[in-house]
Order: sequence, then C-alpha cells, then structure tokens
Amino acid sequence: MSTPASPARESGEQTTDPSADPGGEHPDVTADQPARRSALLGAVFLMATSAIGPGFITQTATYTVSMGAAFACAIALSVLVDIAVQTNVWRIIGVSGKRAHELGNLVLPGVGHVLAVLVVIGGLVFNIGNVAGTGLGVNAMLGVDPRIGGAVSAGLAIVVFLSRRAGVAMDRLVVVLGALMILATLAIALTSGPPVGEALTSVVVPKSFDFVAVTTIIGGTVGGYITYAGAHRLLDSGRTGTAHLAEITRSSVVGILVTGVMRTLLFLAILGVVAGGAALSSDDPAGSAFKAAAGDAGLRVFGVVLWAAAITSVVGAAYTSVSFVTRSTTSERTRNLLTVGFIAVTAAVYVAIQETPVTLLVFAGTFNGLILPIGFGVLLWVAWRRRDLLGGYRYPAVLLGIGLVAWLLTLYLGYNAVIALGDL
Repeated sequence: MSTPASPARESGEQTTDPSADPGGEHPDVTADQPARRSALLGAVFLMATSAIGPGFITQTATYTVSMGAAFACAIALSVLVDIAVQTNVWRIIGVSGKRAHELGNLVLPGVGHVLAVLVVIGGLVFNIGNVAGTGLGVNAMLGVDPRIGGAVSAGLAIVVFLSRRAGVAMDRLVVVLGALMILATLAIALTSGPPVGEALTSVVVPKSFDFVAVTTIIGGTVGGYITYAGAHRLLDSGRTGTAHLAEITRSSVVGILVTGVMRTLLFLAILGVVAGGAALSSDDPAGSAFKAAAGDAGLRVFGVVLWAAAITSVVGAAYTSVSFVTRSTTSERTRNLLTVGFIAVTAAVYVAIQETPVTLLVFAGTFNGLILPIGFGVLLWVAWRRRDLLGGYRYPAVLLGIGLVAWLLTLYLGYNAVIALGDL
C-alpha cells in the first residue's frame, strides 16, 4: 500500500520521477517556476476548500441560528485547533517528504494501512454528501433537478482528472473557486450587516458556550481526509525537505488564513440575518439566510457558494483518498483513473438513492473522530522520536507542545466517535 520514499525525497532534494505526481507535472530541478508555484498554491487552496464543504456550511448556519453571536467563540477555537494541527502536519510531511500512511508504516508496520482504510472509507461516504451538495448548489442557482446537477458536477470533476495535465487543472479549479467563494460570501456579509462588535466580544466572552458545537466544527474542518489534503499535494510541488522549510511554513499559514477568512465571512453573513430577526428555514438555514439578506439574488449566490464548496470537496476527497492507496511509484495514469473511479462510484450512489444517505454520513463522521488522533498521533511521534525520518531535523519544541495539546483534544473526539459507533 505504501513504500518508503526515495533517498532524494528523504533528504529533501527534488526528484525527477514524473510518476511521483498524480497530476503528471511533478516538478524537477529543471521545471519552470510558474508550474511549481501553481502546485504550491493549489496545495494551499486544496486544504482550505476541503475544510469548507457543504456539511460545514449547514453546520455553521444551524449553530449560528441557535447560538447567535456566541458561536463566534466556536469559530475562533476551530481556527486555533486548525493552526495547531495543520502547521504540524505540513511541517512533518513536508520535511520528511513522505505521505502520512508511509510514515505510519515506518513507525509501526500496519498503522499506515489502518489509517489508509479509515481515510478511504470516510472519503467515499463523505463524497456522496459532497456530490449531493453540488446538486443542491446547482438547484439553488438554476432550478435544475439536484440529481442532474450532481451528475453533471461529478462529470466536471472527472474531466479534471482525465485532462492531460490533471494536477494543473485541479490547482486552478480549487484556487478560482476558493476565491469565488470568499468574494460571494463577502458580498452577502456586507449586505446582511452583522453586529461585528458583538461577534468580536463573543470570541473571548461568549454569552453561552456549546462544547458539542465546538467539537462538531473541529471534526468537520480538520478530521478525515481534510487533515492531509494540502500536505499531500505539497509533496507534488517538490518543495520538501529542510531546504524548503520557510515555504512549507508559509504555505500552511496562508492555507489556514484562507480557511479562517471563509469561516468568519460565512458566520457573519448568517449572523447579520439572524440578528435582524429573520426566521430561517430549518430544512435549509444557510440558503434561507442568503435569500433573506439579498432576495432571490442572494439565493443564487448561495447556490454558487454551495456548489463551489461541494465540487472542490469532491476533488479534494477523491485526490486525497487515492493518495492513501497508491505508491510513490504508481503511474500518473493509474492514479488519475483511480481518482475518476472514486468520483464515479460516489456519484452513482447519490443518483441511485436520490438523497444524501444521512445514516452513512453520520457513520463517516464518526470515522473522522477516529482518524484524527491516530494519524496526528503518528506524525507527532515522528516529530518527537524519529528524527531519522526528518533527515536529522530538530523539531521545534514549542510547535510540538502546541500539537500535543491539540492531540489531547482529538482524543476526546475519538472517544466520542467510539461511543457514536456503538450507538450506530
């Protein structure tokens, strides 16, 4: 399922093996700088857009309705946990030049395989929900049957991975749609007129606090394949090893900032409507909030945001899941075909059942709670005890300590996941 990286990648040097890139444009020492920057920017936005899927949009709307400005504290905490997790994940994977499951098998044989199985199962089921989100987005935009919208959107994602330069196409898709999501949500936030001052106060002194809301948001934005989407794409940029440590750190921080901006804007857009006294639909709180803010045009904007969030999550889930079941020597064509098959299967299931499989999505959500402590724990162990896998790099104690605190929180999430699995 995985093999150790080549000595070149282990030492942080550039590799000239084109098969190491699932998109087929793995940069080597002679590669043009624009292509390398494109892959690096793609990694940033792949992480950010994967963390903002249709589930997150619905959760944000639901909790904003029930908690009001107090939900700002939960948003802030989720961003802080995101910082603790992603800065460590990007640095460890980036410096080692190895994927998470490869490191897992080197730490303890079999652990990487377990992690890969959990990621793929969760990714498959969640991607059904992502495809459903694209269908609902198209329906809000154009009034088209969600099944048709979902099937066409999945077809578009498949075309991306069938293109000659699939990696470049994926990078451009997530960057453009990520920027579109931010701009569209910003427009609604400005229109709804949220009480920004109250929201800022609630970040540190919330009138109420819901721990369930916090753990739900964290699990939905950091857990599962989302944790590794950007870091695994980073490896394809060729910017690995200690020689590129500054770029690795900067990219992880930028990705977190992009994610944080989108989360904040979405919360403020909905908060403005809620604070204005509008009654939102329990079936579609986010859509009704956008409509309340800007009428039918707002509903169309919501469709754009939901579709963009969903299609980028489709791409991110497929790409990252396949990266867990292929080797660094697997040909680009094989990887792309596996990714196409992944998307096709989830789209076919959605079209066949004609609705989002709620029970399966809940089941997959519990897997997120299991994946995070296992995978993140392995990476922290590498940082602490396996300097040989980091090319002798001495890991910063402060960053490791921050990661440890976040990992303890993931243990709580994992405990809740086990309880939930028993209930299911």
